[in-house]
Order: sequence, then C-alpha cells, then structure tokens
Amino acid sequence: MSTIDKSKFQFVARDDNASEVINTPAYSYWKSVFRQFFAKKSTLPMLIILIAVLLMSFIYPMFSSYDFRDVSDINDFSKRYIWPNAQYWFGTDKNGQSLFDGVWYGARNSLLISVLATVINMAIGIVIGAFWGVSKSFDKIMLEIYNVISNIPSMLITIVLTYALGAGFWNLILAFTLTGWIGPAFTMRTQILRYRDLEYNLASQTLGTPPMKIAVKNLLPQLVSIIMTMVSQSLPGYISSEAFLSYFGIGLPISTPSLGRLISNYSKYLTNNAYLFWIPLTALVLVSLPLYIVGQNLADASDPRTHR
Repeated sequence: MSTIDKSKFQFVARDDNASEVINTPAYSYWKSVFRQFFAKKSTLPMLIILIAVLLMSFIYPMFSSYDFRDVSDINDFSKRYIWPNAQYWFGTDKNGQSLFDGVWYGARNSLLISVLATVINMAIGIVIGAFWGVSKSFDKIMLEIYNVISNIPSMLITIVLTYALGAGFWNLILAFTLTGWIGPAFTMRTQILRYRDLEYNLASQTLGTPPMKIAVKNLLPQLVSIIMTMVSQSLPGYISSEAFLSYFGIGLPISTPSLGRLISNYSKYLTNNAYLFWIPLTALVLVSLPLYIVGQNLADASDPRTHR
C-alpha cells in the first residue's frame, strides 16, 4: 500500500468571504462603449472626415480675410467664374470671391447653429423629461402641451417664428429651440417610465439604495444610447433645416454666409458653372452624413445590451 507524501501538499486556511467574490473580469461601461464604437468599420473613416471638416470650418476662417459682402473684385473680369484649380481650389463666383473661403465660413455658421440648437434642446428636454417621467401631476399637464405642439408641423412653427422674430443668427436659434425641446422631453419621459419600475430598480429601492445612485448606475446607462440617438438625429437635422430656410431666403440675414445660403445663391448655376452649386451641396453632405453616422454608431455602442 502506497503512502501519501504530505510534503507535496499545503493546507489552506478557510476564508468565509471567498463565496462572496465573483470571479469574473472587471466590467467598465465606458471601455465597452468605446470598444464597440471603434469596432464598427464605418466609424474611423467617418470620424476622420468629421474631424477634418470641423477643423477647416473653425480654424481656417480665423486666418482668412473673406468677406461675404465684399464685391470689390466684381469689375475684375479675370477673377470671375474661375473653375477649381491650384490657386482657387473651389473656383470663384461672379464677384471674383473664392468659393473655398465661402464654403468653410458657411459650414462654420451652419455647424454653430446646429450645435447650439441641439445642446439647448437636449438640455431642456432631458431635464423636463426627467420630471415628466417621475411626476404624475406634471405628466397630465405636459401631455396636454405635447398634444397641442406635436400636432403642428415643427417646420411650420419655425418658419412662422422666423418671420415674426426677423432674420438673425440668435433669432433662428430661438425659433429652433422655442418648441424643439418637446420631442426629446417626451422621449425621455417614455424611456424613464419604461425602465423606472423594472425588477432590479424596485429591488434597489427596497434595499434602500439612494435615488441618485439608482439614476446614475441603473437608469443612465440605459438612457445614454437614447440620448445619443436623439443627438445624432438632431445635429444633421438642424443643419438641413437651416439650409432649407436659407435656401428660401429666411432664417439668416443675406449678409451672413451659410451652406444653405450658398446653395440658394448658386442654384441658378446648376448647369452653367455647375461647380458653384455642387461644391457647397457636397460640403453640406460631408457635414451632415458623418455627424449622423458617427452619432448613430456611438448611440449603438452606448446600449449596454450590445456589450459582451
């Protein structure tokens, strides 16, 4: 009968807390978000285009002496209607002005309007939507307000307000934000009602977890993807709305360049000197499309259900 060599074994002390330890890899929500975000093949090229457009829109105008109202070269026929070349990358218009400068000045104004309108509407909508979702008395009042506003086309409201307030940068933002927050607020209210009474939230409340911790740990990760989806739709949406209004000569003053204003001014060159129309239109697409795709990819990555 063989004997056991006890020198090869070591007695381990009993640990009563070992059963409470979960032997799984540490999970980081934001690490998982960015891992999923960059895993999408469309993210990197769209992000590069978006960064390039943003840098050109906000940095290049700082070093350019472009003036949208300057017509000093209108009598210099040698500078008029020059097709894109090494000197004038996007060509020149009937006033001899560089379209390259005009596009980036216009993109800057269009982006500023879009970002400011989106930030204001999201901030108001998220705060009001949060109260809307937890207060039954406030819910009754807000539902009536939502029913009235939502039954009127938002573009019609914007056009009427633009005419009433007059053309201007801040007037246009006010027209976008006066009722633009109601949609995000209703979405937030719906999502909070959806997640608020789930079993794990009720269990957290029963165990005495502070409401703020429940909101940050349980509700916020579920709502980040919803918020990002709204942002990804709003940013290009307001750029398109500004372009639409400027195309018809309302919204921004005539002296203020924007992509919509350039498209409107050069729409008559659709066949003759077509570069004047197609280049600003292409710039509008290059601003709007990456914003939407990057935002949508980030929204998908923010959904905890997509994490592994």
